[in-house]
Amino acid sequence: MSSLNKVILIGNLGRDPEVRYMPNGEPVCNFSIATSETWNDRNSGQRQERTEWHNITMYRRLAEIAGQYLKKGSSVYIEGRIQSRKYQGKDGIERTAYEIIANEMKMLGSRQSGGGASYDEGYQQGGYQQSAPQQQYQNAAPAYNQEPPAAPARRAPAAAPAVPVDDIDDDIPF
Repeated sequence: MSSLNKVILIGNLGRDPEVRYMPNGEPVCNFSIATSETWNDRNSGQRQERTEWHNITMYRRLAEIAGQYLKKGSSVYIEGRIQSRKYQGKDGIERTAYEIIANEMKMLGSRQSGGGASYDEGYQQGGYQQSAPQQQYQNAAPAYNQEPPAAPARRAPAAAPAVPVDDIDDDIPF
């Protein structure tokens, strides 16, 4: 049986994205987003709210875009997978951290607030492929500033010569 590890979140950034570079030169971006759920308490009738914080990690071009266009408070749609990581705390106890490895991001909100565009790990609008060498995308503009590629021109089908029909009522199937 196959399995699936997919996470979809819509939330707001709790801090500005932090972009660092790995030894091989690839960028990595880390930030956290908050998601909230609200409900009415059955006993008291009071409105309750719980906020959950999610650590997000992005790599390559997606990391550069997030670092450039996102800021604290930005509303964002994230798609990716959950990954656990074990580490030893300062007290010597082994702990587990969970993070979302994002492979798609949609900036929500107006363009003035830095939102409204969509990027994913495989393709960006305009046909940009994530796996392209770094020098090819250093000067790439965001997708929403580019004109979409022109649609291929369609040719009209060749007109068939008209054939006279003697009794059109016989051809109607109903």
